[in-house]
Amino acid sequence: MSFFHLSDDESLFYLYSHPSEDKPTIVFVNALIGQTEMWEGYIGKTLRAHGFGTLSYNFRGQVETKFDPLKELSPNLIVDDLIKLLQATTPKRPVLVGLSIGGLFAAQAIQNGVQAAGLVLINTLRKPGLRLDWINESTHRAFEAGGRELLLDLMAPMLFSPGKLAEMRADAFKGERYQITHEKDGHLNLMRNAVFADWDFPWHDLDIPTLVMTGFHDRVFFVNQDVLELSALIPNMKKIDFENAGHMIPMEQPKQFTDELLNFLSTL
Repeated sequence: MSFFHLSDDESLFYLYSHPSEDKPTIVFVNALIGQTEMWEGYIGKTLRAHGFGTLSYNFRGQVETKFDPLKELSPNLIVDDLIKLLQATTPKRPVLVGLSIGGLFAAQAIQNGVQAAGLVLINTLRKPGLRLDWINESTHRAFEAGGRELLLDLMAPMLFSPGKLAEMRADAFKGERYQITHEKDGHLNLMRNAVFADWDFPWHDLDIPTLVMTGFHDRVFFVNQDVLELSALIPNMKKIDFENAGHMIPMEQPKQFTDELLNFLSTL
């Protein structure tokens, strides 16, 4: 457990394990409402058992971090933080693995000079436009009105596979009534600023091996034709489809996700 200090009052929480062999370090980049916990269970343990290094961290505004509540946590700031963390930790042959918007942040870090051995995009590819703007604004408003609980209750049937929903159903709708999120909440800050993310990324400029993972049960961000068109722009791309998962592939299918990631890493 470590903290990367950005200033006297701001720091990132991260977990870093060096590779035990001459292998890459896998750098996990969260979604907006994410944390290291998702990567550090079966996924991280299995990768480390195979000799790979792992680096997981939380954005400013996510759990265990320190941030200035008066500062807007913009997408550019989050990308800059990732670059600074990598410069400070110097992971060996990093392979960036980003979930949802985390994949965009990873790609933008590479665009801004990060030397990566590979890139994994998990339910990242989407086209900018009114539909995406509407989703980003409405999810921000739902989180503001009722926090994580309201957002999950509204979105879960459209984000998760039927099998995962069945697991979640027993504990759904049992909490207290929804509560308005405090305006200085870190996740709210991240979601408020996510509307400014630049999704018009030049995917054709990526010159490293890239794995595109898509969960077919993602009914929010997944548009099949858009994913096909955007992934086809990436010169050195392999595509893996998960018919039994939705948006949160690493959480829904950790073993299959890890197996596919190991297959990809073996080709680098």
